[in-house]
Amino acid sequence: MANTFKNAALANVSNSSYQTLYTAPAATQTVILGLAIANKTSSAVTVKVQFTDTSASTTFQLLEDVSIPANTTLETLAGQKYILEATDILKVQAGTGSAIDVVLGFMEKA
Repeated sequence: MANTFKNAALANVSNSSYQTLYTAPAATQTVILGLAIANKTSSAVTVKVQFTDTSASTTFQLLEDVSIPANTTLETLAGQKYILEATDILKVQAGTGSAIDVVLGFMEKA
């Protein structure tokens, strides 16, 4: 089984609904290495991150209205062992539209 390091990214994240950042492919396990959330504005902005375990049909909140100061980047989900199984989903939502960009680093094992 090959291990492949990858990134997934979203620019100008919406504040009206959750946007899918990453869906684990079929027959694949994914290890989350870290999530960078950049606030591109001159005011603090909140962010939400949720994880859907599709095998259990359950959604969990990983971050809930976490404030990111103006013009800064928050590094999160690093150092823990978040494992996504096939078809699990990671989504994000901004408190202010188009204020944040996100980059997810991960390793897929097929």
